[in-house]
Amino acid sequence: MTAAAKRRKRGNGGFVLACLAPALVLFAVFMIVPTVNVFRMSLYTWSGFSPDMRFVGLDNFRRLLDDDQFVRAFQNTVALLVVVTVVTMGMGLFLAAIMTRQKLSGRNLYRFVLYVPNVLSVVVIAAIFSAVYDQENGLLNGALRVLSLDGLQQVWLGDQRIVLYSVAIAMVWQSLGYYMVLYMSSMSSIPEELYEASSLDGASAGKQFFSITLPLIWQHLRTTLTFFVMSAVNLSFVLVRAMTGGGPDGASEVLLSYMYKQAYTNSSYGYGMAIGVVIFAFSFLVSLLVSRATKREPLQF
Repeated sequence: MTAAAKRRKRGNGGFVLACLAPALVLFAVFMIVPTVNVFRMSLYTWSGFSPDMRFVGLDNFRRLLDDDQFVRAFQNTVALLVVVTVVTMGMGLFLAAIMTRQKLSGRNLYRFVLYVPNVLSVVVIAAIFSAVYDQENGLLNGALRVLSLDGLQQVWLGDQRIVLYSVAIAMVWQSLGYYMVLYMSSMSSIPEELYEASSLDGASAGKQFFSITLPLIWQHLRTTLTFFVMSAVNLSFVLVRAMTGGGPDGASEVLLSYMYKQAYTNSSYGYGMAIGVVIFAFSFLVSLLVSRATKREPLQF
C-alpha cells in the first residue's frame, strides 16, 4: 500500500469517527451512564431526596425474595407477556395471511382500521378501555344489558380474577395492527409461483401457510417476536399505570409499575433500582431464550 493510500485510509477513518462521535456521546450519556447508575444505586439504601446514602450491598436483592408483592408483580408480568405475545403474534399472522392471500373487497379499509390503534397514544387507549370497561356506563356492560345477559356483567377493572385479562385485551388491541402490517409486507414478497405450484399439487391454504409462508418469513418473525417481548414490558407499565394503578390490591401490578412505586412513591429508591436490575436481567434473558428457541437455518427463494 502506498503512502498516499495509507493517508487516505486514515483520513476516511477520521471522517467516519467524526460522524459517529455525536451519536456515541449521546448513547453513552443517555443509555450507558444511566444503566450503570441503576446497578450502582441498587447497592444502596436511599430515600431519593435526603443526602444520606448507606451502602447495603446485596441486601436489596435479598429483600426481593421475601417480598410477596414483588413476586406477584413478576408473575403478572410473565402472564401478560405469554398471553399477549401468543395472541398478538397468532392473530397478526392469521390476519396478514388472509389480507395477503384472499381477494377481499375493502382490504385497505380493514388494514387502516386495524392499524389505527397503533397510531394513538397509549394513554388515549387506556382512557378508551377504561370507558369501555366502566361498570355503570361502559360499552361492554351496556351491550350485555341490551342482550339481556345481565348475569355476565362484571367489574372489569375491579375484579382481581379478570383485571389482568382486561389489561391484556387492551395491549392486544394496541399492537395487533402494527404487526399485521409488518407480516403482510413480508408475505407480499414471497413469489406467487410457489403458491401456484403447491396448488397444482393439491395443497390446501393451511398447508401452504405452514409449508411456504411461515418458513419463508421466519427470520422476520424472529425479529418482531424479540422486539414485541421487549416493548410489551414497557407497554404493560403504561396501561396498568393509567387504567388500574396496579389494583385492585396488586392484582394487576407489573414489574415496572412496582419499581416506580417503590422508587418514586414509597421513597425506597435503592430498592426500586434493585427491581430495575431484575427487570434488565429478565428482559435480556427472555430475549436470549426467544432468539435461541426460534433459531433456524434461513430459507431462500
